Amino acid sequence: MLTLERRGISRRALLSQAAAVGAVAVAGPGFIAAPDAAWAMETKAVDPKAMATLLQIARDIYPHDHVADRFYAVAIRGHDDAAAENPAHKALIEGGVAGLDALAEAEGAAGYAAVGWETDRVALLRKIEDGAFFQTVRGGLVVSLYNQKELWPLFGYEGESFSQGGYIDRGFDDIAWL
Repeated sequence: MLTLERRGISRRALLSQAAAVGAVAVAGPGFIAAPDAAWAMETKAVDPKAMATLLQIARDIYPHDHVADRFYAVAIRGHDDAAAENPAHKALIEGGVAGLDALAEAEGAAGYAAVGWETDRVALLRKIEDGAFFQTVRGGLVVSLYNQKELWPLFGYEGESFSQGGYIDRGFDDIAWL
C-alpha cells in the first residue's frame, strides 16, 4: 500500500478529486482509493478506472462480505505489476474490463462497476467466464487473495501445521462450524 504523503497529496485533496467507481474512488492518474481513505493503491500500468473495476470483479468472483477491499486490492495488484512488464497482459486486462463495461452498457448501466446489484454483475461475468480475461483474473485470485496471512484468521485457517506436528495433534476436529 502507498502512503499518500509520499506522493505529495493530502487525504483531503485525494478525496476532493476522487470520482467514485463502485465502492472505490479513482483519484486522478495512478491512484485508486477507498472512499473513506483507509487505503490507497498506486497503479503502474493499468488505468486506475480499470483497476477499480477489476477490484469489483474480484469481489464478485470471490464474494466475502467480511473481507475488506484492501485485501482485494492486494490480490489484484499482481495484474498491474504484470501489465507493467508485459504489454500483452496489459491489453488483456484493459481489454477485458472494456469488454465487460460494454456488456454492462448494453444493459443500460454506465459500466460494470455501476451495475447496482451483485446478481446482475454475476450474470455479466457468466457471459465471459470461458474467456481468457475471466480465467486469468479468477485463476490469479485463488492464490493472491487466499494466500494473504492476514486473512487466514477470518476464515478460521491457522496456517500450515507440518512444522507444529500436523493436524492430528493440533486441532484436527476442533472446527466448530462443520
